[in-house]
Amino acid sequence: KMWSRRVAAVLVLLHLIGDSLAGFPNQINIGGLFMRSTVQEHSAFRFAVQLYNTNQNVTEKPFHLNYNVDNLESSNSFSVTHAFCSQFSRGVYAIFGFYDRKSMNTLTSFCGALHTSFITPSFPIDADVQFVIQMRPSLKGAILSLLDHYKWERFVYLYDTDRGFAILQAIMESAVANNWQVTARSVGTVNVSTYTQIIREMDNRQEKRFLIDCEVDRIDLILQEVLSQHTLLDKVFSGGANITSFQIINPDSPIVQQFLQRWERLDEREFPEAKNTPLKYTSALTHDAILVIAEAFRYLRRQRVDVSRRGSAGDCLANPAVPWSQGIDIERALKMVQVPGMTGNIQFDTFGRRSNYSIDVYEMKPKGPRRIGYWNEYEKFVYIMDQQVTNESSSVENRTIVVTTIMEAPYVMYKKNYMQMDGNDRYEGYCVDLASEIAKHVGIKYKLSIVPDGKYGARDPDTKTWNGMVGELVYGRADIAVAPLTITLVREEVIDFSKPFMSLGISIMIKKPQKSKPGVFSFLDPLAYEIWMCIVFAYIGVSVVLFLVSRFSPYEWHLDENDEAKDPQSPPDPPNDFGIFNSLWFSLGAFMQQGCDISPRSLSGRIVGGVWWFFTLIIISSYTANLAAFLTVERMVSPIESAEDLAKQTEIAYGTLDSGSTKEFFRRSKIAVYEKMWSYMKSAEPTVFVKTTPDGVSRVRKSKGKFAFLLESTMNEYIEQRKPCDTMKVGGNLDSKGYGVATPKSSALRTPVNLAVLKLSEQGILDKLKNKWWYDKGECGTKDSGSKDKTSALSLSNVAGVFYILVGGLGLAMTVALIEFCYKSRQETKKLKLAKNAQNFKPAPPANAQNFATYREGYNVYGTESVKI
Repeated sequence: KMWSRRVAAVLVLLHLIGDSLAGFPNQINIGGLFMRSTVQEHSAFRFAVQLYNTNQNVTEKPFHLNYNVDNLESSNSFSVTHAFCSQFSRGVYAIFGFYDRKSMNTLTSFCGALHTSFITPSFPIDADVQFVIQMRPSLKGAILSLLDHYKWERFVYLYDTDRGFAILQAIMESAVANNWQVTARSVGTVNVSTYTQIIREMDNRQEKRFLIDCEVDRIDLILQEVLSQHTLLDKVFSGGANITSFQIINPDSPIVQQFLQRWERLDEREFPEAKNTPLKYTSALTHDAILVIAEAFRYLRRQRVDVSRRGSAGDCLANPAVPWSQGIDIERALKMVQVPGMTGNIQFDTFGRRSNYSIDVYEMKPKGPRRIGYWNEYEKFVYIMDQQVTNESSSVENRTIVVTTIMEAPYVMYKKNYMQMDGNDRYEGYCVDLASEIAKHVGIKYKLSIVPDGKYGARDPDTKTWNGMVGELVYGRADIAVAPLTITLVREEVIDFSKPFMSLGISIMIKKPQKSKPGVFSFLDPLAYEIWMCIVFAYIGVSVVLFLVSRFSPYEWHLDENDEAKDPQSPPDPPNDFGIFNSLWFSLGAFMQQGCDISPRSLSGRIVGGVWWFFTLIIISSYTANLAAFLTVERMVSPIESAEDLAKQTEIAYGTLDSGSTKEFFRRSKIAVYEKMWSYMKSAEPTVFVKTTPDGVSRVRKSKGKFAFLLESTMNEYIEQRKPCDTMKVGGNLDSKGYGVATPKSSALRTPVNLAVLKLSEQGILDKLKNKWWYDKGECGTKDSGSKDKTSALSLSNVAGVFYILVGGLGLAMTVALIEFCYKSRQETKKLKLAKNAQNFKPAPPANAQNFATYREGYNVYGTESVKI
């Protein structure tokens, strides 16, 4: 029993430790505050939570979302306070909900005091409040830009009470600055009869321009009242009235289409107003709010931030208020979110307001609303139509389609004898063949038209007009653009693209450097300098260790039979083969895999020899394996290998086309390396921007390696295959994008062209066209041309160092031999002189005395052995 209790206690302790280490709950509770009129938004809220919780991607579902909803019958302070405190007492991590002018101050005060984040799609708050995340973008800037575009100097501003005060203040400030005549009326609390009175009054005053800033349902009532009064009915149907509106939901967005497909299949009994009622923009903002909440908590979990609520949540009416300690972390995470949603890019500033968003501008046309431009914080209002271009009303079956393109090899080129030809027969190239294939599949007649200004298409920041092929489409001068036209966001906003017919990226072109010949001592290259130094030290160390163990081990000292002492009283010292020089000789012989006449006898000496042999086996094998590659391959040493190398140096200039997607990529990039490159390019003198691709290639070839050209990888690869074969692509692609066939917005050719491109891709025709114009017609061969037929032979320069070492070694040996000879001769001469002097000064021995040899037995004097007498 005691043992089982201890086990249970340990398990509980481990569980608590695991929870503390995890620091993140598996269930995230969020609150919901909904008004009586937000039925569809409530359905969108529950459906968005359901979509997240049923996501099958495990990595995208690290926790489960739960919600607690309170429905407010009224928006008075008591109801809002009760609902907020109810949510806070349940321990919710954040609250989603709506507010109006009455409840706004109450909610924002509670959020700031208790550090509870409130995510709302209600009208934006101009005040700098904390813990309020505003999903709805502000229309203030868009409205002022549109008024400036249309040059309105006299108009009526109708606004509702909840949302119009901030915009009214901005309009009045602009009216004072620009001498506008503005009549402002609040219609937030008026009834239908009051609408009638206001409309009649304005008609009597000859007011022709109205700016209506209200919710959708109130705008419907106003327009219905206008039509019922027949005051402006004739003008509306005769085209005298122009209706312009804003929209933050892009119906062509994949996120929107995917949501609507699921939304329309919902059971309306469970999700009221989900099937037969048009989707409100506030419902889309509600869906995006759940995306923001989920993304924020995913970030907190990745950062291992402990947001667990332990114990009671506390009393929201306590005095003083006790804020939630983790509330600041959650608010910070919510403001850091940046995700794509149904309302476009979702991003917030430091006060929780939407930033970096785009609003589409529509005008009412005979066939329905038509997008005429867009607005964002950086470009303001961009008008994309100078005239009414109605491609839908133009039949494509009974006329010749104008296909705009650009002269760019290998996409479009003149044939050699083009002067003798007419029409499309004058051209050849990848895009010429592609246009022909598309025309066959779509069933149209076409004529190729070269863009007059020779540009792809960019918008002038001053005049807001488009040039190049994009301008040809936007202003109705062409029907299709078949060219190496990159699919980008800014272009997609004004024209339509097909699926990409070619994938590519921005790459770096440099002049091909000269191949570097191997050095005299290139046979040392297979191993690094550090390894060679380590081998030298290892050789010396092993020799010293072998010498020491041979000195200490008694088994290395030995006497041969011939060396036994003839005088037992004075035995000779036993010899040892491994002196310091013999140790060095043994180690060198083993390393060279040759061996020598001596070898260790003791166990310790053999251990030293064995590990040295193993070491040399691995080193020699590794060296031999790499030697062939280093001696036979001639390397091209490139001065740069990547965009980072370009950015951190100043010797090599680099640039792009003066008008195109590559320049736009660097201008808009937020990556530090590319921002640094853009800062250099726009301020470089002389300019590093070129008008055409051939100009850029020519500059690369003439700059002697001091200029790098940034262009699409496909063009880079093509030029690399053209004579004089002196350019090359270095590094990987800086981005990933594609070329697409472009058509004007809402063109009848959009779908047929897109299907034709997909069919050509599935049939492999696009790949065949690329091989035809890139490689089959290449002039430089492949990079490994001839490598399969024969192996490169070594030249003398590859192994010259070996011969140098051989000659040097032989010369050194002869020099050492000469020195040894001279040294030994000098020593012998000295000894001979000493011997003669000793004989001259020695006293004469007695006559009968035995004559002993002066020198030891076996000593050679004058070439003969001395012997005893």
